[in-house]
Amino acid sequence: MGNWIINHGLTSFILVVWMGINIFLFVWFYQFYDLGDDYFYTRHLLGSALAWARAPAAVLNFNCMLILLPVCRNLLSFLRGSFVCCGRTMRKQLDKNLSFHKLVAYMIALMTAVHMIAHLLNVEWYNNSRRGIYDDLSTALSNLADEENNTYLNPIRTTDVDAQQTPTYFVFTTIAGLTGVIITLALILIITSSMEVIRRSYFEVFWYTHHLFVIFFAGLVFHGAGFIVRKQVTTNPPHNFTLCKDRSAEWGRNPECPYPQFTGGPAQTWWWVIGPMVLYIFERLLRFIRYMQAVTYRKIVMHPSKVLELQLMKDGFKMEVGQYVFLNCPAISQLEWHPFTMTSAPEEDFFTVHIRSAGDWTDKLIDIMQQLPEGAQGPKMGVDGPFGTASEDVFDYEVSMLVGAGIGITPFASILKSIWYKFKISNPKLRTRKIYFYWLCRETHAFEWFADLLQSLEREMEERGMVDFLTYKLYLTGWDQSHATHAWIHSDEDTDVVTGLKQKTHYGRPAWDKEFEQVRKENPTSVVGTFLCGPAALATVLEKKCVKYSDVDPRKTKFYFNKENF
Repeated sequence: MGNWIINHGLTSFILVVWMGINIFLFVWFYQFYDLGDDYFYTRHLLGSALAWARAPAAVLNFNCMLILLPVCRNLLSFLRGSFVCCGRTMRKQLDKNLSFHKLVAYMIALMTAVHMIAHLLNVEWYNNSRRGIYDDLSTALSNLADEENNTYLNPIRTTDVDAQQTPTYFVFTTIAGLTGVIITLALILIITSSMEVIRRSYFEVFWYTHHLFVIFFAGLVFHGAGFIVRKQVTTNPPHNFTLCKDRSAEWGRNPECPYPQFTGGPAQTWWWVIGPMVLYIFERLLRFIRYMQAVTYRKIVMHPSKVLELQLMKDGFKMEVGQYVFLNCPAISQLEWHPFTMTSAPEEDFFTVHIRSAGDWTDKLIDIMQQLPEGAQGPKMGVDGPFGTASEDVFDYEVSMLVGAGIGITPFASILKSIWYKFKISNPKLRTRKIYFYWLCRETHAFEWFADLLQSLEREMEERGMVDFLTYKLYLTGWDQSHATHAWIHSDEDTDVVTGLKQKTHYGRPAWDKEFEQVRKENPTSVVGTFLCGPAALATVLEKKCVKYSDVDPRKTKFYFNKENF
């Protein structure tokens, strides 16, 4: 339990607070509409569906306020820099922004379903009351109209339409109904296109449908202006529903029972969402300004395994290790932006990204670059960023475990390059004294573009007598018999047959229990940062190992898990 609290305590506390606010809002507004005197007559027409419609609406307002904040990248980067004094635990929460964004979206979807079903029932009961199907009181309330002495309660004002068609007619001819249909359809498209299978295979579908959020928020702001849920207001003389509810025939004739007066609104959603909407508008303006800034190509390199290296330069651009940028190539798409971790070091006067073929956009970019004449500048490239990630904190730990899978090596390339530069100038601020580096790849060609950097680090460590500073292990997870035979024949050579490094390539996957045990044994009193850029399945494994091998004793080894999220 102690280890779990170390790694997940603050995250769980934040989720409990968030869920607690949702529950409080739901219960409080449910009681308000289910028990409030102002809604006695409204409840008579609608029953408990009134409270079941309004309570989810309150929860929706709260979560629609939150949904944009986790995707304000510049705001999160600012907060990450501001939380430097608050410790790594607080900064780790910002790295889970997309997970929280999804969680809030699930709550919005759930509350939208409840809210919609309840209002569909409400429209049906409004219609039945308007046609006199229920009791005398329901009929009297529904017959009230906006005239000199009274105001309406039932928003269905016409009986000229066929009874079965009236709910449909009402939905598509009122502000609340029409905006409700529009924002529900937008939400369905946004959520369905966000499924993992679509996002990975058809990113463009995900990207374009996600921008329906503009329509969603516009409809949301106007949705409450329909005022279909109305409440009783105080009159002079007052209308006492306890006395008058059974005397509807005397309304307006008996001084003790004047006509009840009703009003709608006010619309409240914009109170909740106006702040985040303004923040997000500024976020997009900042992205546009960055997009307009000129970017030049320093070098374009095509590596094996269809990995494209772009060395770019931009005035005033400053980065930290492990950060990422969003790239936009108007020649491919004016609207699509894709995140890529930078592989260069802050000490360099340019920044580098390595792009693997992984979809339509990357394939088109690689094709464009391959067709360029030698030494030519590439197409216009928009750059937004840099933005912070968990890997920024790598130098805050005395010991770090870096785990990359495939192209997931990119943030650690930046880290290792920065270490190389720090060693060259003997940087006294370098706290890190030990790094364990693991790279898992399916094919041998994937190692090639990164092997040069590792060879340079090997030489640098040997010259400085710091061979033990960097322990790295490369794992080949896919091979055929001919490759295995070739590796076995050359097994006695000083360098590896795959990478040319002194460290031999391992075949298969790491035995993580053995690796964590070794790290704990070699660093009995250290705080170890475990960093992953790779698939969710591997993240689950490493997160469990961090909990398993952390010691509750604060004087002994502790593992903190950090994962890259885009």
